[in-house]
Amino acid sequence: MPREFLRFQRVARQLQRELGEVLQRDLRDPDVGFVTVNDVEVTKDLAVAKVFIGVLTTKADENKQSSIVALNRASNYIHGIVSKRMRMRMVPELRFFLDESIEQGIKMDALLKATDPDNEK
Repeated sequence: MPREFLRFQRVARQLQRELGEVLQRDLRDPDVGFVTVNDVEVTKDLAVAKVFIGVLTTKADENKQSSIVALNRASNYIHGIVSKRMRMRMVPELRFFLDESIEQGIKMDALLKATDPDNEK
């Protein structure tokens, strides 16, 4: 009977949970702001984890990029905390990226609503 999930997928899911808690409770950097962990992609050899971050702000895109820069600057600190929490010999290297899928979805929804005047939901 084959397994439902491969190991790198289970690690990505667990890493997403742990990173969410660490960023919410343990990280005290004012440059980061209010961020959410939208997705984590781990390579099959478990060496690198791409962490896609959503930045919730009402200001310009500069603040979003500065949050990502601050997270990449603090990645060694975050890696150390996550390494203590997870039961793994080697936790993947963390690389943070801005996730703009929510904003793109809102823009596409607005475009669809603009093209269909009958749909007023």
